[in-house]
Amino acid sequence: MKNTFIGSPVERREDLRFLRGRGQYVDDLAPEGLLYAVILRSSVAHGRIVSVDTKAALKIPGVHAVITANDMPGGPPIIPMRLQPLPEFKPFEQPVIASTKVRYVGEPLAVVLAKSVAIGEDALEAIEVEIESLPAVADWHVAAKNKNILFESQGTNRSLVFEARKGDADVIFASAPYVRREKMRTGRHYGLTLEPRGVMAEWDAARGRLTVSGAAKVPFFNRRILAKQINLPEDSIDMVENDVGGGYGARGEFYPEDFLIPFAARHVNRPVKWIEDRRENLMAMNHARETEAELEVACASDGTLLAIRGEIHTDMGAYMRTNGAVGARNVAQFLSGPYRVPHIKIDSSLWMTNKTPVGTYRGPGRFESSFYIERMLDMIAGDLGIDRVELRRRNLVTAAEQPYSIATIQPTNATDQYDSGDYRATLDRVLKEINWPEVSKLQGKLIGEKYHGLGVACFVEGGAAGPKETARLELNDDGTVSVFLGTSSVGQGVETVFAQIAADALEWPMERIRHVHHGSTSYVSDGYGAYHSRSTVMGGSAVLEATNHFQAAIREAGAKRLKCEAAAVKIDPDNVSGPDGQSFPLKELAGLTAEGAFLNKKHTYSYGAHAVHVTVDPKIGRIEIIDYVLVQDVGRAVNPLTLRGQMIGSLVQGLGGAVLEHLQYDEDGQFLTASLADYLLPTASDFPNLRCVILEDYPSPINPLSVKGAGEGGIVAAGGAIANAVANALQSFGVEPRQLPLTPTYIWELVQAGRQKQAAE
Repeated sequence: MKNTFIGSPVERREDLRFLRGRGQYVDDLAPEGLLYAVILRSSVAHGRIVSVDTKAALKIPGVHAVITANDMPGGPPIIPMRLQPLPEFKPFEQPVIASTKVRYVGEPLAVVLAKSVAIGEDALEAIEVEIESLPAVADWHVAAKNKNILFESQGTNRSLVFEARKGDADVIFASAPYVRREKMRTGRHYGLTLEPRGVMAEWDAARGRLTVSGAAKVPFFNRRILAKQINLPEDSIDMVENDVGGGYGARGEFYPEDFLIPFAARHVNRPVKWIEDRRENLMAMNHARETEAELEVACASDGTLLAIRGEIHTDMGAYMRTNGAVGARNVAQFLSGPYRVPHIKIDSSLWMTNKTPVGTYRGPGRFESSFYIERMLDMIAGDLGIDRVELRRRNLVTAAEQPYSIATIQPTNATDQYDSGDYRATLDRVLKEINWPEVSKLQGKLIGEKYHGLGVACFVEGGAAGPKETARLELNDDGTVSVFLGTSSVGQGVETVFAQIAADALEWPMERIRHVHHGSTSYVSDGYGAYHSRSTVMGGSAVLEATNHFQAAIREAGAKRLKCEAAAVKIDPDNVSGPDGQSFPLKELAGLTAEGAFLNKKHTYSYGAHAVHVTVDPKIGRIEIIDYVLVQDVGRAVNPLTLRGQMIGSLVQGLGGAVLEHLQYDEDGQFLTASLADYLLPTASDFPNLRCVILEDYPSPINPLSVKGAGEGGIVAAGGAIANAVANALQSFGVEPRQLPLTPTYIWELVQAGRQKQAAE
């Protein structure tokens, strides 16, 4: 009888280690001779560097060295793009440390190496910096004037325009019976992780080896970058993945510190560790989401979507960094969401400003685009007098239309298509779960001092970025197996999920999968990491391939010892047997190993729907969630327990970005939200009434596990759903939210504007 670990709600193996305080984070490491790095960051948003004088800092007892751009032969290396590495972006890429100019508050200017962090911070105060201030480019509106240029040699603050095209939208708009035009925006926020980033580097001069701890997400890619920057062979660098408190797209990209700390360790021939504080984390880790859109939607009189066109402006911050272009591309390519839109014309401009550079954050571009299309659908339904649920049902892509092609993106000529699914089914299920026919009777009603409202939104979630992932199995001396992965762990529970996959593939008890090792570059020949909801699809499929090769290797070894054909060898968890009854203990083959890889260039698309019931207090603008249901079809759930955690966790993050989180700058480019007292995060009491339902109706056709990436479904549609619910609650005031976050102040202002308009009429 075959195992059935896949599909079972197995409790996470990782949890016991973490709950006992036995996780190992970068800051837990303290080798002998360790020096602590503290980074001097620019307090000026835009300016030319006149001088950085470190003499006084070097005189402080306990300060070992101070590193600036002048200590780097040939000048500071440049951080290359990881995704969309287009030649147009090269002039806008970031040096690892500022040498001639600063472009955002928080940009590194110098690195102090000291016996303690406290001594290092004292030394920062002694460094004398002279910067000639330049006018700040505070937002994309200022950037578009090209009056003050961040990169003078380019003559423009726009690094690129992504063009999303499908059909001929202009022709359709010329004769469309109905058109709705709107201007909307999403606020700047980011994937704040439980513990800040950290890097520790150790240089072994005798062996010529560099060990970098704190690798996360994409260690193999980061090793390739670092090897070129520091002029070492790739195989002389070990990137070691430690435990982390979440990744969310931001952690693990190549940041300035990922060069500065290894460089410092080699420079002084001592171990060096850097742990950012929360202020640094807020101002230096990749930001995301800040976009503004001017859109038009054309419909037939019955609400059938005909075309979408418009412009989207994305605030990229000061530099193009590793994966920073993804959000700006996705907001254009996925603006149609799960809906059938035959004609699309969207231009997405990438504007450079004097802010922290942007990167990806869980559901990059799709959170923003979902808010735009879902808000417009509710407005269109109101204009045409069509029920908003029915309007969505009419336009959702059906199973018969799959695979369904979406807009092509230029200049990369990137094409894509949804792989499978019946998008109406998840909408119907979410309405059933929230009891829509009954609770919809409360829409817009004032009960006590609060108005009740309902919101609904549908979504697709892309996953399984290729082109490859690698895994390896090794037999231990006690007959158990260790699994080694090219993908990384950033909190998804991969140690459990991959053990389930390996145990089922081997048809062994799960306890025989002793260890699952992930992410470090010494484990497998190559790896691509954790991003784009790819780990289970790509890594899990690689485990299946590795398992096949592992079993084949056991049969080959068994055939030699048992003097028979490999096909006649039988394997069980304890023994290797031949056709004549001879056998030997499996553990005698300890050390046997086999690697496998899964290659794939197609994406998976899970899909689903959100429905939410809220109350809004118009006097103070406070939103309270009465009930929130998320339904998602994931193709196949390897572990429903961990998947539910991913779904609810991503939903909480989506709601945080929709109603609380907002990174703010003033007109001089000064960062205003440098603490958690200013940058508000969801707590356990903010969103208690969240539910999710997992469906497995449409397995993915593009991988042997039939799974689809599903770690972002909760976050993608949260902004649209909650904004629609607020509009529904406050419909008597004519409230139509057009921006996120939905702060109490913003909601109160909308209510006041509605009252004033009603009074004037």
